Amino acid sequence: MAAANHSLSSPYSCAKDSGPVIPTTSLVTFLERIQETAFQTYERSKFDHKDFIDLSLKFDLSTTVKAFDEISKTENGSVSTKDFEEFIGKWFKSAGEDLVYVEPMDFETEPHGFLPKVENPEVRTWALEVHGLWKKLSREVSSSVHDHPELHTLLPLPVPGMIPGSRFREVYYWDSYWVIRGLLASKMHETAKAIVTNLISWLDTYGYVLNGARAYYTNRSQPPLLSAMVYEIYNRTGDVDLVKKALPALLKEYQFWNSEIHAMIIHDAENCNHSLNRYYAMWNKPRPEASAIDKRFASKFLNVSEKQKFYRELASTAESGWDFSTRWMRNPSEFTSLSTTTILPVDLNAFILRMELDIAFFAKIVGEDVISEDFLTASHTRKKALNSVFWNENMGQWVDYWLNYGAEPKACVSKGPKEPQTWEAQNQNQNVFASNFVPLWIDLFNSDTPLVEKVTRNLQSSGLLCAAGIATSLINSGHQWDFPNGWAPIQHMIVEGLWRSASTEARKVARDIAERWIRANYVAYKKTGTMHEKYNVEKCGEYGAGGIYRPQTGFGWSNGVVLTFLEEFGWPKDQNIDCN
Repeated sequence: MAAANHSLSSPYSCAKDSGPVIPTTSLVTFLERIQETAFQTYERSKFDHKDFIDLSLKFDLSTTVKAFDEISKTENGSVSTKDFEEFIGKWFKSAGEDLVYVEPMDFETEPHGFLPKVENPEVRTWALEVHGLWKKLSREVSSSVHDHPELHTLLPLPVPGMIPGSRFREVYYWDSYWVIRGLLASKMHETAKAIVTNLISWLDTYGYVLNGARAYYTNRSQPPLLSAMVYEIYNRTGDVDLVKKALPALLKEYQFWNSEIHAMIIHDAENCNHSLNRYYAMWNKPRPEASAIDKRFASKFLNVSEKQKFYRELASTAESGWDFSTRWMRNPSEFTSLSTTTILPVDLNAFILRMELDIAFFAKIVGEDVISEDFLTASHTRKKALNSVFWNENMGQWVDYWLNYGAEPKACVSKGPKEPQTWEAQNQNQNVFASNFVPLWIDLFNSDTPLVEKVTRNLQSSGLLCAAGIATSLINSGHQWDFPNGWAPIQHMIVEGLWRSASTEARKVARDIAERWIRANYVAYKKTGTMHEKYNVEKCGEYGAGGIYRPQTGFGWSNGVVLTFLEEFGWPKDQNIDCN
């Protein structure tokens, strides 16, 4: 690929930050003030910014605001701990009170046919405990949210769902894919379908799937995996009605991801045009769930437009699910160099390729042959684009593509506001990230045995493979989506891609990674009594750290991936489960 010969087009205007902004609610705006006061009042180590934006009101907003304005405050905005806690107790319900525990409709203590390949009694006992965690994570929205939505940042949902756990006390988008995979291993098909129902309801209401079920998440989505969820449920149940229900929503989601803000055109060295996609949040202010912290990071910028650009980068990185990582930073040592909106991510484009293949499949099932053919054609076009733009032959992997940061679009004057403007391309990001191997998850790539074997060799020599799984990157930055953290979704996509291939070596590597990950989860569970959101892949049995919040437990996607791996690979009776 001749990177220097590439140019890009993007249909937003020449202004530095002219993208869309989805309005927030008055309650969210007020809760940001509460969060800022908490930030001033408490020691940082005792402060979780999200707890205060998730509060719900006991009384109407105007009365609560008036009472808050009357509290005595210092010049820096802090109040005494006693006064602040008395105010919170009097005027608010605790974060999470607007979600109610509900018994999953199809939970059984030991489902018939559960994990038949797990022969080791120790591992089977643990797997049943992980299965039992679905009961702890099942929630429905309280009647108060439906009756008085103005008192809550939580959004109403039509049916019960599964939360990730701990501070993530609401439904999230891309987490739900791996939750569903685990629910299917647990034979909880109806609960899995209910999750899809909730996500479809957002498409009906907003035109896209939200990051999560909060009013402050309406300005962005997350990696688009709804079609993959529907596919996995259909593959287990044969539920054609679900496919019929989902197809119009998936077409709407596809349109969203190929709208002006997310779609770009790249011209390759052979003068071919490729339509590709990026993350781009509809927001240019501090993220409400982390407002106090975002403002402090942005304080280094001197003017409003620079701050707005940085805030959009923060929200766009959150849309990626990888918040935060040096993957999105022009300068790995400087957090404020985030430039996610000027990066074409290889994994996002693989997910959209997966969406095209799934929609083609679903359309065929329900007799929409024209739609099926159109999306099959689109999938082959995108595969060509992935090979042309993202594939790096020397590295033997796909890598993100960078635009020229900070450059103005060319020919701004001659273009209309809705027409693509040509941008200056830069190059491939040749740093090694686990996302470079995610295209293996897509059948159009894992069916190519010579390609899989090349990529497998490069994965093995990449430095990402560690004692307890695949590291997210090679850079130990202190950010949670960097070394030495490993995350369940990454392990699963790469392992499943390798395992689905016809390559004996790739399948061997897949099994080895899965066994390392299962061990790490098991030992950490035995030590702590919980499943964790991320793990330290350098040390078997150690959970991960880093980021702007404490490591969380629960944990939806970790539970789902462990159950999925145990269903696929099993665990022999005489095989040791402890760390080697």
